[in-house]
Amino acid sequence: MDKRQLPIGMQTFAELRERDCYYVDKTAYIAKMAREGKHYFLSRPRRFGKSLFLDTCKEAFEGNEPLFRGLDIHGEWDWSVRRPVLRLGFGDGTFTTPGDVEAHLLDQLATIEDENGVVSRATGTPARLAALLGCLRQSVGRRVVVLVDEYDKPVLDTLDNPEIVRANCDFLRAVYGVFKDCDADIEFTLFAGVIKFSTAGLFSGLNNLIDITLDPRYAAICGYTDADLDAVFTPELSGLDRDEIRGRYAGYNWRGGERVYNPYDILALFQSRDFAAHWFEANTPTLPVDALLERRTSTLDLDGMLASSELISTFDLGDMPTEALLFQTGYLTIASVEPRAGEMFYRLCFPNCTVRQSLRDLVNRKTGVPSAPYESARGITAWRSPSGRVHLATFEVEDG
Repeated sequence: MDKRQLPIGMQTFAELRERDCYYVDKTAYIAKMAREGKHYFLSRPRRFGKSLFLDTCKEAFEGNEPLFRGLDIHGEWDWSVRRPVLRLGFGDGTFTTPGDVEAHLLDQLATIEDENGVVSRATGTPARLAALLGCLRQSVGRRVVVLVDEYDKPVLDTLDNPEIVRANCDFLRAVYGVFKDCDADIEFTLFAGVIKFSTAGLFSGLNNLIDITLDPRYAAICGYTDADLDAVFTPELSGLDRDEIRGRYAGYNWRGGERVYNPYDILALFQSRDFAAHWFEANTPTLPVDALLERRTSTLDLDGMLASSELISTFDLGDMPTEALLFQTGYLTIASVEPRAGEMFYRLCFPNCTVRQSLRDLVNRKTGVPSAPYESARGITAWRSPSGRVHLATFEVEDG
């Protein structure tokens, strides 16, 4: 097997295929979702491949058959059907001042209108979105596919500003409600993001979304399995210790039978040939670490935390449990499932030694405590007083 280009940072399926990059085939999930449901929600940490998956959905629904030759979906998809796709995303926006979210969305709507020859006379952004959905369906003669990437970023970016975050939530709630009102114009919907806010948060009225975040059938919809590494990336594995790759980067679990790797870690490893904390360093966890400081949570207490299915699946803006925050942002994962009294509970753990050590080191730096080596562990209980002063206590434990 010859070496190919590593698709680092690529979020466009067409570019990845046209350049003959390595590709872990996720297309069977698209066919399954289209066959079995209509409205979906997926939560995964950042840099886990959500944007690429949504772009792959776009190309499939638009009927771009040549891109899918040799992939799982090719033989079971009707390529003669070309559906209109409305793809929206907030990943490249900045939302720290009033009106940023609406301006960002209006720019996207204007681009889609221009591409489809739509002249909007609607006043108000929700009305304009609804009109665009109707026009797309009418012009193509088929219902619209709606794909929304990083739907939650305007909220996550402004959590430290109550006034802005409230305004952003109110605006997004009105916009996302359009998709429920215009259901007759829609064939398929997929919302993707890091956090699942409660129905009262951003999805008020959108109670028809199927959440596949913890559905075992979709556990590997993002991320690489061991089989993927051996089948797709064989040329890149030469000279690297396979067991060390597994110990450093595997371990993410969304109730699947097999644990997965973060794609960014793996691609960066193959490019640099360096066993570094690639994903962690590219996603400095300010929000989770601040939560640990404010709630006096020891990093040692995180390994083995027990949480209910409801607790780690969703939360409100005013109530973000530590377990949910760390799980949904990718710093904890599921170790085991424990049914209790008819309710599903999850034992949480760090996904791998790289995340565990990196998170502890970051908390150490923020509190001025020297980092401990990998072969030992330093527990830190730190908190901020109302005056802003940091208080901390540390203690050593043996591994295991």
